[in-house]
Amino acid sequence: MLIDFLFELRARKLPVSTHEWMALMEAMALGLHESSLDGFYQLCRTLCVKDIALYDAYDEAFLAYFKDVHVDALRLTEQLMEWLADPRALGALTEEQRKALQALDLEKLRELFEQRLKEQKGRHDGGNRWIGTGGTSPFGTGGKNPNAMRAGGGGGRSAMQVADERRFREYRRDVVLDVRQIDVALRGLRRLGREGALDELDLDETIDKTCKNAGEIEVVFRPPRRNRVKVLLLMDVGGSMDPHAELMSRLFTAASRTGRFAKFRSYYFHNCIYNAVYEDAQFRKGVPVADLLAHSDRDEKLVLVGDALMHPAELLDPGGASFMYTQNRASGHEWLRRLAAHFRSAAWLNPEPERFWSGTTIEVIASVFAMWPLTLDGLSHAVRYLVRGGERPRVGDPARWMKAMLS
Repeated sequence: MLIDFLFELRARKLPVSTHEWMALMEAMALGLHESSLDGFYQLCRTLCVKDIALYDAYDEAFLAYFKDVHVDALRLTEQLMEWLADPRALGALTEEQRKALQALDLEKLRELFEQRLKEQKGRHDGGNRWIGTGGTSPFGTGGKNPNAMRAGGGGGRSAMQVADERRFREYRRDVVLDVRQIDVALRGLRRLGREGALDELDLDETIDKTCKNAGEIEVVFRPPRRNRVKVLLLMDVGGSMDPHAELMSRLFTAASRTGRFAKFRSYYFHNCIYNAVYEDAQFRKGVPVADLLAHSDRDEKLVLVGDALMHPAELLDPGGASFMYTQNRASGHEWLRRLAAHFRSAAWLNPEPERFWSGTTIEVIASVFAMWPLTLDGLSHAVRYLVRGGERPRVGDPARWMKAMLS
């Protein structure tokens, strides 16, 4: 049932599993969709869409699949005739309603029903009418027959109107991140493990030991679970990064929160990393990169954030650093390669839109570090890459670009 709609959802990259789809089928069998398209829209979105960022894609899939669905007045009037032919269905009517029903001929009744359907375009808050869209009729929003098909919405707009409007565009995954979104995404870096003193009650083991001791209580303790992930954050500052200052502040706020990681360090650089990084954005407290590598575990997660845009000489030439206090004997490209060789897990987040990456120094740096855009989707991919590894994104052709610049 509705298998094509399932494939439509998956085609738009909604992660709908068979478990969620079977739950939807079970809910429909219980009548939770209220036998209406509006009810199905709400029920399916509730069970199958777990992330508000996917609401817009869900609306697109719903609109594409159900675009040809419309209310068939003839079919509805046939259902009305079947209802009137069933004496049990009239048991909920009052004596006054029975007399009014008998006074109407078949053609008049059909015209009245179709007229009520056409009038039902705006909001309707129920009522006690027994012909139309309210009261005790099985065709109404307040009908008592749980197996009846509803002939109109119970208020507001229809599911097709909501899906067509697509009010959820602002929640797409390519919008600018806020602090909470970044914070949620960074939680994926956590790796919990038990270490330290035995000062946390192990309830399950305590119950098991007590049962084995014939009811004599034996309390068991265990080490608490702590996050053991260490993160080194290197951030580009100044120059072309000034337009991204607010976004960078949000990222730094989320990453530096107390207790987020077992160990967190952050340093600044300008355009590219050379022989030193800095503890402050004024570049007064320098830390040699050689010392940084010597005091960093290979299992630390290295995260670099910057637009990776600079003059080719700044990246490829020894002594090419434009910052006046930097005298680099090795090129910035070489220093980046040393960092990438030391850390087992490293990723670069770029606030520049991907459409501007081609034909720039971004391509060269992306050949050294796995690079993603600094969006919600890009940050999620980077976190998964840092934790699990996997295939790196391919950005342009750095070899051809470097050859063109050096020729």
